[in-house]
Amino acid sequence: MIEIKDITKTYGSGDTAFQALKGVSFTIDDGEFVAIMGPSGSGKSTTMHILGCLDTPTSGTYLLDGKDVSTMDDEELADIRKDKIGFVFQSFNLLPRTTVLRNVMLPLIYAGVGEEERERRATESLLAAGLSETHFMHKSNELSGGQIQRVAIARALVNDPSLVLADEPTGNLDTKTGEIVLGTFQKLNQEHGRTIVLITHEPDIAQHAKRIITVRDGLVVSDINHNQRIAPHHDA
Repeated sequence: MIEIKDITKTYGSGDTAFQALKGVSFTIDDGEFVAIMGPSGSGKSTTMHILGCLDTPTSGTYLLDGKDVSTMDDEELADIRKDKIGFVFQSFNLLPRTTVLRNVMLPLIYAGVGEEERERRATESLLAAGLSETHFMHKSNELSGGQIQRVAIARALVNDPSLVLADEPTGNLDTKTGEIVLGTFQKLNQEHGRTIVLITHEPDIAQHAKRIITVRDGLVVSDINHNQRIAPHHDA
């Protein structure tokens, strides 16, 4: 599904240039649950922005479902984000005085999907994200933090994306609630075959994924599969 090769990203130019990524390469297969982990300033957020087609690399290639998105223009990238990628952020980004069901239906309204089909798909996504039907007509400001994040997960799933990108999704949650949300991602991966990439700076959060790619100083320094240990990358 994902293949990035020798990706670099430089911000600024001349004396003020900063190289956030220095030649990152990895592949992620369909149906994997991968954590990209690293401290602040490591390059993990830049990697996430490139994977999510929110930014373009300075050099290198990025193939998503066999298409080279590293050279696409803004309009083409917007189409990829709309059709192939679901985002879950640390801040939930829901409309507070709008019902749960309508919050999840919104991307489908923008996509021009009919009302009956919108409701069917939103209901399926909410149930897959582990939210009870008794909450569907509640407004999002009437829910707990964990319930709100599950609504955000459902909204990310509603367009049936190839890839779900979760950027520090438990950052605003207490530990117990965070565990419930991480369990939702595990269930989506194990039972529904969703490809999930989780961005985090916390090792205990990353352990919920089946594979951990660690980034430091703009380089991949290790790539560990829980079933099979892969040799660490060595900095040049």
